[in-house]
Formats: sequence, structure tokens, C-alpha cells
Amino acid sequence: MSPRPEARETLPSRPTVGRRAATLSTPRRRAWASLRSPRNWQQLGKFCVVGAIGYLINLAVYDALLHERLHYLVAATCSFLVAVTSNYTWNRHWTFREHRGHFGIQGMRFLVVSVVALGANLLVLHLLVAYGGLDKLPAQAIAIVVVTPLNFVGNKLWSFRRARA
Repeated sequence: MSPRPEARETLPSRPTVGRRAATLSTPRRRAWASLRSPRNWQQLGKFCVVGAIGYLINLAVYDALLHERLHYLVAATCSFLVAVTSNYTWNRHWTFREHRGHFGIQGMRFLVVSVVALGANLLVLHLLVAYGGLDKLPAQAIAIVVVTPLNFVGNKLWSFRRARA
């Protein structure tokens, strides 16, 4: 005779047993699987192309505003607003097109992630100008690159995440 399970022990429910193994894996295994996924690398490539276009837009507007004698942090904020509009449009229609959800909800999420990235960008920009002794345009170019991974992860995992079935 096999021992009876204790009253507080229960067998896995049918939905738990029926789930795919990937949903039961550890975060480390999921992260490794994500790194090996060609689709994720393709998305990152598209995100970088869109980002490069936004990067050029951002720097061009930033440089023009600096020439108009705007404070560099104000110029960075304004150039961000122009670039983020382009980035959202292209990311929604090209990079994450299979994840298209409600325009307004995704737009607000994208804006929140972008504002967080802008805050990080302004901090890095200020540190590079005030304490690193860099000129404003090269400092902005570096700050944008430094913040890009934060921006990608936030948008992939939240703004354009897959809709749950």
C-alpha cells in the first residue's frame, strides 16, 4: 500500500499539468531562451534602425536649438519630443507591428517609458557636460546611446508587450 498524501498536500490541477514546460521554467531559462530567439534579435535590429533615425532627428533638432541659444537641457527635452513622436510611429508600425494594441494605451505606455529614458538621458547629459567636460552635442550623442538599452527593454516588455490571451 502506498502512503496517503497528507490532507494539506494536493496534486497539481489539470491546468497546471497541461501547461507548456516553458511557462514553468525559471527566469534564467526564459532569459537564455530570449537571447537565443532570432525574432528578438530581429526586433532589436529594427528597434536600433528606428532609434538611429530618431537619434539623427534628436541630434539635428538639439543642435538647431543650441544655435538658437536655448539652454542645453531645455533643448534636449524639446528634441526628445520631436524624436519620440517619430520613434513611436515607426516602432508601432514596423518593429512591434505584431504586438499592436490600443493606440492610446500603447502610446501612453511608450510615453511613460520614454519620459523615464529622457530623465536618465538628462542626468547622463548633465554629468557629461558639468563633470566630464564634454561639449554639449557629443555629450548628448553619448547620453542617447547609454540610455538606449533601458528604452528598448521598457518598450519591449511593457509598451509593446504581447497581449495576453
